[in-house]
Amino acid sequence: MSERKYFGTDGIRGKVGESPITPDFVLKLGWAAGKVLAGQGSKIVIIGKDTRISGYMLESALEAGLAAAGLSAAFTGPMPTPAIAYLTRTFRAEAGVVISASHNPFDDNGIKFFSTEGTKLPDEVEAAIEAEIEKAITCVPSAELGRASRIVDAAGRYIEFCKGTFPSELSLNRLKIVVDCANGATYHIAPNVLRELGAEVITIGASPNGMNINKECGATDLGQLQKRVVAEKADLGIALDGDGDRIMMVDHLGQAVDGDQILYIIARERLRQGNLRGGVVGTLMSNMGLELALKQLGIPFERAKVGDRYVLEKLKERGWVVGAENSGHVILLDKTTTGDGIIAGLQVLTAVVGNKLSLHDLCSGMKLLPQILVNVRFSAGSDPLQHPDVLAALHHAEQQILGRGRVLLRKSGTEPLIRVMVEGENKEEVTGLAQSIAEIVKRL
Repeated sequence: MSERKYFGTDGIRGKVGESPITPDFVLKLGWAAGKVLAGQGSKIVIIGKDTRISGYMLESALEAGLAAAGLSAAFTGPMPTPAIAYLTRTFRAEAGVVISASHNPFDDNGIKFFSTEGTKLPDEVEAAIEAEIEKAITCVPSAELGRASRIVDAAGRYIEFCKGTFPSELSLNRLKIVVDCANGATYHIAPNVLRELGAEVITIGASPNGMNINKECGATDLGQLQKRVVAEKADLGIALDGDGDRIMMVDHLGQAVDGDQILYIIARERLRQGNLRGGVVGTLMSNMGLELALKQLGIPFERAKVGDRYVLEKLKERGWVVGAENSGHVILLDKTTTGDGIIAGLQVLTAVVGNKLSLHDLCSGMKLLPQILVNVRFSAGSDPLQHPDVLAALHHAEQQILGRGRVLLRKSGTEPLIRVMVEGENKEEVTGLAQSIAEIVKRL
């Protein structure tokens, strides 16, 4: 992939008020995207957002830029990222845009684009948009300017779509589920999907105020959900992130169930039903325990680079349909075009109800190996991963754990962090190795 100036692995993201997440840049981005995307089709771009306070400012700027390029904006209000992918497809829109920084704190925001097919934009289209950003804004003649409208039934349409991915012969009417919406975009969607399928639903993290998105709740912080599941004697808990493309779960004992375990449950259930096409894609961060458990079931497993776009690429390359990151991005290409927390949760619930087993029991066929992840901040412009001291420490750790585990160093795609991951059978050993590498990165 050629070097991008603005687009990262997941659209454009940053702190609000600092370049590039400023009203003037987003206006320019809307215009540039409009110029590139203005095909001969609907001339409509669907714009959704999560619950961040900055969403109002950024959607106005985007709309003005698109209008200047001759495209109309159709607003959905707060909607999960995968819902925008779905609506873009069903409305045959030129593109879909989501204003969200996903699992980041509220003072970050970002812009993600979806193609007409509801997939992330190809690299060459992103490159074309970046090239347009460098030009001066022009304006189409007044008669060709874009308009703005609102899609009134967006939430209802998406709720029905999610429900349609759950087997019609099954019901959730015996389940008590706690759902944590991260004070984000699923707050008015996920509880309704589960209720309409028959579950007794208790919601937390469903009172967004513009500033509490992802704050001590949701898929990145399971503490509240774990306590509540145990206190309510619920069957399980579901945690979504701020924009609804990630899911984590909690079993009835309050134990966390991560993306690797969710992937294992879904893959095994499909194998049982005879509808697993090919194998399964994980990432470099996927736990070795997942790899071993899938091997026992005879399910092929491949690792992609970290980032859901790379999981998607590998799935398409192989012609497979099931993939996930351990952070909870689960992609099911026979259900939808992108990672979708609600739809992934429904597939796990299909296995729970269909097998009459608890979530805890469904996880029991897979043993997670201790995996220690240490994040180290680094200053912009430097590349600690190429430093001789870091390379020496990496080599030493790999030799020490050879044949019994894995060591991985990588840059985060969304923040200035080096992620140091060590995995193996002995928790003390892997913790020691991860910390010794992290110390050397910190010293630099």
